Amino acid sequence: MERGNVTFISEFVLLGLSSSAEQQRLLSVLFLCMYLVTVSGNILIILAIASDSHLHSPMYFFLSNLAFVDICFTSNIVPQMVVNGLTGTKTISFSGCLTQLFFFISFVNMDSLLLCVMAYDRYVAICHPLRYTTLMNPHLCVQLVAGLSVVTYLHAFLHTALIARLSFCASNVIHHFFCDLNVILQLSCSDISFNVMVIFTEGILLAITPFICILISYGFIFSTILKITSTEGKQRAFSTCGYHLSVVVLFYGTASAIYFSPSSSHTPERDTLSAIMYTVVTPMLNPFIYSLRNKDMKRALQKTFCKGRVFYQKS
Repeated sequence: MERGNVTFISEFVLLGLSSSAEQQRLLSVLFLCMYLVTVSGNILIILAIASDSHLHSPMYFFLSNLAFVDICFTSNIVPQMVVNGLTGTKTISFSGCLTQLFFFISFVNMDSLLLCVMAYDRYVAICHPLRYTTLMNPHLCVQLVAGLSVVTYLHAFLHTALIARLSFCASNVIHHFFCDLNVILQLSCSDISFNVMVIFTEGILLAITPFICILISYGFIFSTILKITSTEGKQRAFSTCGYHLSVVVLFYGTASAIYFSPSSSHTPERDTLSAIMYTVVTPMLNPFIYSLRNKDMKRALQKTFCKGRVFYQKS
């Protein structure tokens, strides 16, 4: 659409992962396989927790929600990327880009907040075990997840609405494989100072606060564990939060490479690689971390596989 000598953009071009069409197709097949592993693994986690009454506790309730969010998170990005790579289509409509951006912001923040709540759950379980059932009752857990969902959706709506009010009249080429907030802002020909101010106030507050709460929780946890006299007790305490710590390190380690590193160190190739890590690789690895580091999950997954095998044989 044109107005005077200015062309206003109605769609964007996603350059994807490679300039070579052949490499793009090969990478698309690879990420399709990784996506299927991610969805299958996280669905198994959810089914195992739902089918085993021993896992009907706050810790595993939050874990099943995290697995569900990981499915939604990667499903918001990877299928579009795979279709674009296999078909050679690179365009995405303006509304489609905003929709992808909205759900990306929602799910990435929900991941962060769930990891924070899980850290608090481990803090209560280890530091205040006698009050655990009172402090982490099922009603409160449901309220926490519902409240966090509302917060993340409002946060995503704010940033999406601020993007929607901008004008895009220069380049419509996105040097990325999905619609990321910072990349879209760079293409706008409007004044983005208010958007940047919101990102560096409300946005960073929501991103940094969960991480700080996680650090504080584990500070108290490690302090309590060190006071345990028996070696077996220390090992049991560490094992209950070992998988969660692994997921925290993986999530924040990859995300910080983009959002908490100096802008001078950013290149399209580096940002793309980092984005692949936390949008594709991390959600795929999480189920393996849950199952390999947690004996209860191993047992529940074995039961789920056995039930599935019996059902298959009967049918």
